[in-house]
Amino acid sequence: MKKMKKFYLTTSIAYTNSSPHLGFALELVQADVIARYQRLLGKKVYFSTGTDEHGLKIEKIAQEKGLSPKEFVDEIVFQYQELTKKLNISQDDFIRTTDEKRHIPTVKKVWRILLKNGDLYKKRYQGYYCVGCEAFWLEKDLQGKKCPIHQQECVLVEEENYFFRLSRYQEKLLKVLSQEKIKIYPQSKKKEVITLIKKGLPDISFSRDRKKLNWGIEVPNDQTQVIYVWCDALINYLSTIGYSNNLKKFNTFWPADLHCVGKDILKFHSLIWPAMLMSLKLPLPRAIFVHGFLTINGQKISKSLGNVIDPFYLIKKYNSECLRYYLIKEIPTFNDGDFSEEKLIQRYNTELADGLGNLVSRLFALSSAYKEGFILKPTKNELTEKSKKIIAKYQEKMENYALEEAISILWQLVKENNRYLNSEKPWAKNEGEKKKILTNSLGLLFLTLKWLSPVLPSSTEKIFAHCHLSLKNEKEWFNKTIKINKIEPIFPKIT
Repeated sequence: MKKMKKFYLTTSIAYTNSSPHLGFALELVQADVIARYQRLLGKKVYFSTGTDEHGLKIEKIAQEKGLSPKEFVDEIVFQYQELTKKLNISQDDFIRTTDEKRHIPTVKKVWRILLKNGDLYKKRYQGYYCVGCEAFWLEKDLQGKKCPIHQQECVLVEEENYFFRLSRYQEKLLKVLSQEKIKIYPQSKKKEVITLIKKGLPDISFSRDRKKLNWGIEVPNDQTQVIYVWCDALINYLSTIGYSNNLKKFNTFWPADLHCVGKDILKFHSLIWPAMLMSLKLPLPRAIFVHGFLTINGQKISKSLGNVIDPFYLIKKYNSECLRYYLIKEIPTFNDGDFSEEKLIQRYNTELADGLGNLVSRLFALSSAYKEGFILKPTKNELTEKSKKIIAKYQEKMENYALEEAISILWQLVKENNRYLNSEKPWAKNEGEKKKILTNSLGLLFLTLKWLSPVLPSSTEKIFAHCHLSLKNEKEWFNKTIKINKIEPIFPKIT
């Protein structure tokens, strides 16, 4: 029996200093579309997301609210878990960095190996620290004394920390990325990372003094230090698949096929993370998908900047399918995209309600007259030949994670189907010709819905269920009698 191919992908883990915002919803939906597409290809997918729950920022906010850090993050984590449900995200795991059975033992195991391999050492350090990033910045990279991402003044910190020998891996990282042993999508981001490496990579802080940061995982055999957020957070990609407690699962899914991240944390994922894996002597991730920021009037949507948009509000006001479609079709996959509620409504009404929704409604209404049903055996014609070419182009874009372009290409099938019905006019033909036209149109519709299902899982499932079909069993669509009844509008217009 042929072994099923695997596909392991992750989102970054959301920082739990406050409620979810639309920027993280974008990443969730993008990763979910990729996961669902890979499942359509028959792969054994493992899709992980989760939350990053340690750090100074969380400790301070919890104190201000009169809560323990754990009480505070439990409340926030619940909201993130609810968001995955409301957005119909198909993750296989939700990992928390406070997980005492899987994550914390994994972090300690990794720390011990890094130390044993000579890649951790202790020294006194002075540097500019951004609480928003939970990261140190070199003075030359600051704008004045402000963090270039959060536009907040950095604090000059002096303390004794453990450092990771990132400089040791500079040449190896350059080789790995230049030869695309780790592919970065889009290519422009690969060039940015290579430029960073060529400037020289400094060793980086992997711990904080416990007197200054108590909320974190204690460094093994050193009670004075707490493991620093990036060393802790990145390791979630190992802990979620059992690096410390389930080697069978780990060996099944590692290495990661794709890490989905925002452009602000590419440096950590393309430099620090691969260097850690080299020290651990583990295979490197195969690819990193880098999306841009959601913006409002050109400014990044950010908790730190205080201009967040509540995804729960949008889901309640419209619905998850509307929001999912907007985030994939309207927002450039690899670039920044400005959020507009007006454009969200316009996309929905024009493309979902008037386009796909109208096609389904009128095709089902025309087909409902045939009580004996349809056998959708494909016949070679202009429509099927066009659709094969369109689907091939769609798949090519999906393989390169160009989600916006892929869905735009696939949408041509909706337009072609509407054009076919309008030009063939089945309502004006004799019964034999009419049924033949409807059979061709229905066959194309179900194929379109299959490949649209990663973006519109609920709507496509509803249409398939209405026809007593399963998305997972494509063979039956063309080998059984399908009875078509009229259907209520799938995408009621937003007025």
